[in-house]
Amino acid sequence: MTELDTEDAKIVTLARAARARIRAVEGAAVRDTDGRTYVGTTVALPSLALSALQVAVAAAVVSGATGLEAAALVTDGDGTDEAGRAAVADLTPGAPVHVADPAGTPRPPAA
Repeated sequence: MTELDTEDAKIVTLARAARARIRAVEGAAVRDTDGRTYVGTTVALPSLALSALQVAVAAAVVSGATGLEAAALVTDGDGTDEAGRAAVADLTPGAPVHVADPAGTPRPPAA
């Protein structure tokens, strides 16, 4: 198990809450360089499909964020989400993406 600092644990909690609120497949949260947080969940419509990370990053961008400190993804899956990770990297290359299970238990970083 990986230990998160307090601020990263907060975005995991926000991602869990977003996911649970609408029973989404995944929930995500990002923290911008000003300390503001944004959440997102998986969108699966016939004409639009977005990962939770993509939605959270989009929310940050439309709110004026220009960089991210960290992101969190809560999922039953493996957390690979290449498109979501690419969106995070578009704002801040190298920003950490913390992956946790639905109970909020962090997973070790991917090798």
